[in-house]
Amino acid sequence: MITINDVSKVYGRGEKAIVALDAVNLEVPQGEIFGVLGESGAGKSTLIRCVNLLERPSSGSIVVNEQEITSLSGPALRKARQRIGMIFQHFNLLSSRTIAENVAFPLEVMGYNRAQRQERVKELLALVGLENRARAYPAQLSGGQKQRVGIARALAGKPDVLLSDEATSALDPQTTLSILELLQDLNQRMGLTILLITHEMGVVKQICHRVAILEAGKVVEQGRVSDLAAQPDSRLARSLFPRPQSYAAQPGARVLTISFAGESADEPVLSNVIRQFDVDVNILSGNIEKFGEQRIGQLQAEFVGGQFDAALNYLRNLGLRVEVNE
Repeated sequence: MITINDVSKVYGRGEKAIVALDAVNLEVPQGEIFGVLGESGAGKSTLIRCVNLLERPSSGSIVVNEQEITSLSGPALRKARQRIGMIFQHFNLLSSRTIAENVAFPLEVMGYNRAQRQERVKELLALVGLENRARAYPAQLSGGQKQRVGIARALAGKPDVLLSDEATSALDPQTTLSILELLQDLNQRMGLTILLITHEMGVVKQICHRVAILEAGKVVEQGRVSDLAAQPDSRLARSLFPRPQSYAAQPGARVLTISFAGESADEPVLSNVIRQFDVDVNILSGNIEKFGEQRIGQLQAEFVGGQFDAALNYLRNLGLRVEVNE
């Protein structure tokens, strides 16, 4: 649905030039939720604003639903933007308009008549659970309700893509969860492709199918969330499953990092290894995280004595990812 090819964005010139994006390449499959994760200043907001050309890239191209957005301007660009909804961190609602009027605003711009606007607004407010607040003003709503209005407004033109610019970072944890559940429901019910940026790992764990990690304007890692989490040496896994520092193994011992996914996260794997291969196991650290409906865990343990090579082969034959720490 979205293809980003070698996109760079540079602000300024000469010695004062700031490289916000450096040859970024991403592909967002249709119907998926794709997260871009990074710290403040990594270039996340610049990237998402390039997708609908609120920021025009210095070089590279962006294709949305088979249309090269970066080649457009004027009326053609405005028409293309109608198929790309966007929600913002601070909601960006019009304080002098009611909730219904805020949602209707893009429909006015698109040329819908009054009856069409009223019907569509009614549908959208019901979709986000605010059908009883149509006549309220933004100042009368909570942060979560304001963001629901922002989502309804972004969906007004029946977009193919929804862009989310840190849409939950100004909300408390419980409200964040409700907004993420709404986005997940929209994705599943409408097949809506969602590209979101965040600095919160919890957002990625909760709803993202794929993720890209951005550092200093460069993509340093990307892939399916479940695959990256199950790779002991990935950046995503290292941030989720921190390992003990400076551990001195016993003489003759080997330290393994074992990644579990799906049903294997619930199996008594280590008990079986101890019984079958006469190995002493000392657990150093361990954790299990839930990614959508899938459970992924990582365990670091010291193996002493017994049939180490046979135990190692047994674990790998179970389909587990095992890293031997020398």
